[in-house]
Amino acid sequence: MASRNLGSPSPPSPVVPSTSKTAELDLPLSVLGFEIDVVSAVEITGHLRVTDHCCQPFKVLHGGVSALISEGLASIGAHVASGFRRIAGIHLSVDHLRSAAVGDLVFARAAPVHKGRTIQVWEVLIWKMNQSTMEKEALITSSKVTILSNLPIPQNAKDADVALRKYAKL
Repeated sequence: MASRNLGSPSPPSPVVPSTSKTAELDLPLSVLGFEIDVVSAVEITGHLRVTDHCCQPFKVLHGGVSALISEGLASIGAHVASGFRRIAGIHLSVDHLRSAAVGDLVFARAAPVHKGRTIQVWEVLIWKMNQSTMEKEALITSSKVTILSNLPIPQNAKDADVALRKYAKL
């Protein structure tokens, strides 16, 4: 059997830091193309144009991307709601209800269900948008994120809240 020389694989493209709000607040969301719109203690919203970069081979939005959006938005909201104290996600539950395909626009909204001193619970809903009317068309994902809050901030992360304070509506 003849072997083929496929050459060495090309290195992955470097992630170029962006100056967008999303890149400052959550680089993984930014890399996927997600854009954060509203940041507050009562609501975090944003949108994503579904591309090949965030899809399964069947050209539908990958469930892991929906989970990343859910945990990312809930964590940002919980951080603001805790007064910019350290937080940590401890449970994520995601229900995938419908699909979104390449080219679709999706809109996500995270809102607190419970904002306790130690535990916060956030609900995150993701809808496919009707692109001609920009109205919510179909709920595609429903998530609950449980977050431990008011944790001590380690010395090496004392400035972790700087970007968030810049964009948060208090």
